[in-house]
Amino acid sequence: MSSTKLVVFDMAGTTVRDRGDVATAFTQALTEHGVPKPDPADVNEVMGFRKIDAIRILLEKYGEPESAADQELIDDIHDRFTELMIGFYENDADLQPLPYAENLFRELHDKGVKVALNTGFTKPITETILHRLNWSNSPLIDAVISSDEVPEGRPAPFMIQTIMKQLGITDSRDVVKIGDTEVDVQEGRNAQCGLVVSVTTGAATRQQLQQFHPDHIIDSLEELPSLI
Repeated sequence: MSSTKLVVFDMAGTTVRDRGDVATAFTQALTEHGVPKPDPADVNEVMGFRKIDAIRILLEKYGEPESAADQELIDDIHDRFTELMIGFYENDADLQPLPYAENLFRELHDKGVKVALNTGFTKPITETILHRLNWSNSPLIDAVISSDEVPEGRPAPFMIQTIMKQLGITDSRDVVKIGDTEVDVQEGRNAQCGLVVSVTTGAATRQQLQQFHPDHIIDSLEELPSLI
């Protein structure tokens, strides 16, 4: 795909190492508010969503009747999740980019390709990660957007479309989307990206990702340049 002008990367599980920490915090926030502990597979399935939407999805399955319509409860769970994640990302001694992420950003820039990050996190969590990784003002990252900065998070295309507008990219066929969840694939399709790539370093296995029909599945970011 030699016309590539922009690659949009997910964060946790795609460019930032995640050892299940996000799912753990998510589960803790739910159970602290009286929700039965959800099956880890169900938690992983909603990891790419805007987290307030993910909470609603799990409340529909595990919560009391009508709890998924209780906005105060949803907000309280989300506030606790945000608190847990900010605390984790501020203090985790092992927080680091996934292998080859920064080299890939540099390699793409050398080819004239823009680099952007998008995420199901809200802006406060995103900014904590960027600060810890020294990515806040990195010349290697052209745009960052969080799910609370657009009308709808994934699988809606708004984050990608907003990034395109910010960077002056007019044709979505010149955009590559890469992520580790089903909704990353759906987001890329809904934005009509020219290439949609899944990576096995996050929430889903290769076998699970195959069900979502991305254009390619890779096991490392190092494999991406050969595809574009």
